[in-house]
Amino acid sequence: MPGSGSVAEVFRVFLLLGLTSFGGPVAHLGYFRTELVERRGWLGDREYADLVALCQFLPGPASSQVGFAIGLHRAGILGALAAFVAFTLPSAALMIGLALGAAALSSAVGTGIIAGLKIVAVAIVAHAVLGMARTLTPDAPRASIAVLAAGSALLLGGSIGQILAILLGAAGGLWLLRGRLSADAAPLPAARGIRVPYGRRAGIACLSALVVLLAGMPLLARATGSGAPQLADAHLRAGALVFGGGHVVLPLLEAEVVQTGWVGPEAFLAGYGAAQAMPGPLFSLAGYLGAAAGIGPGGVAGGVIALLAIFTPGFLLLLGVLPFWKGLMARPLVRAAMAGANAAVVGILAAALYDPVFTTAITAPAAFILALACFVLLTAWKVPAWAVVLVGGAGGAVAAVLGAL
Repeated sequence: MPGSGSVAEVFRVFLLLGLTSFGGPVAHLGYFRTELVERRGWLGDREYADLVALCQFLPGPASSQVGFAIGLHRAGILGALAAFVAFTLPSAALMIGLALGAAALSSAVGTGIIAGLKIVAVAIVAHAVLGMARTLTPDAPRASIAVLAAGSALLLGGSIGQILAILLGAAGGLWLLRGRLSADAAPLPAARGIRVPYGRRAGIACLSALVVLLAGMPLLARATGSGAPQLADAHLRAGALVFGGGHVVLPLLEAEVVQTGWVGPEAFLAGYGAAQAMPGPLFSLAGYLGAAAGIGPGGVAGGVIALLAIFTPGFLLLLGVLPFWKGLMARPLVRAAMAGANAAVVGILAAALYDPVFTTAITAPAAFILALACFVLLTAWKVPAWAVVLVGGAGGAVAAVLGAL
């Protein structure tokens, strides 16, 4: 039930997700759905898809924003913070301590484990696409919207293709679904919608705080000449300007820390490469950059400053929008548009299942067989996602040692 969970429960569940959610932002959405929608029933597919669509529109790390909102729904503001900290902590700690364990990933076994974790992501995302398609594309118009959205996401690429796909899906919903939605797509009762435990004034305060941060941090850096505000300002800008999250933030970060000379290009690429092997959000790369930067306090303190700065804009924007979003969702025309947008989300996930998830992970017959095995474990045997991750990592290690990958 919404709002009925504890902060400790949210922290525990998201810590497990932070330890096992490999594969990047799209795979994270698959892990979230498997664990929080299907297995635990914290929210339904429609509410989940509404969140995904909203977070795709907003700047910031989309999968982390979805997790933040689910924590808010389950246990209030403290639940949202617990979800963020728990999901981010494993990858952030690994990235800050990268120098201590980087060599382990260069062995054949380490390479195989990484390959196996990418293969697991194929099964996780395929499982999410199948489950969401059953709920969100139950008729010909919505199935057609999903196909068109997949085409837009694949042909245009990047966040532009995803945002256009959702816009087209919303327009298609208004055109094809207005007056045709069945009772299952009627406006959600308040108890079943996403719980927002504050009002519009608090939402406006969050948006105002974001404006103050973005405008005030460069002034603070200039006035004090201190490295810490400069480091925070660079990562605040990157977090506020990126749409789609994940890999889209990389050129922004490169411009902020490499072109300024704070981090060398080789160190930046090494951190980016390591981030691909980590669970949790790719934005955790900021922890590595803050720790390695030649400006600010460096080390753990620098990593924490950069991490908080890059995530804060997306979370403040989400908190600011949610109270208004909930009211809009009660209107029939908005529900029709969102039904189309939700169908587009299915198409976007299907497109991502092909590229980059499938194309980068399935490079040999053994990889395809392992992906099928993981998919059957999820769908037929109902094995928890974290256990399937262990199976995939072990399978990848064995296949690499045997020379099958």
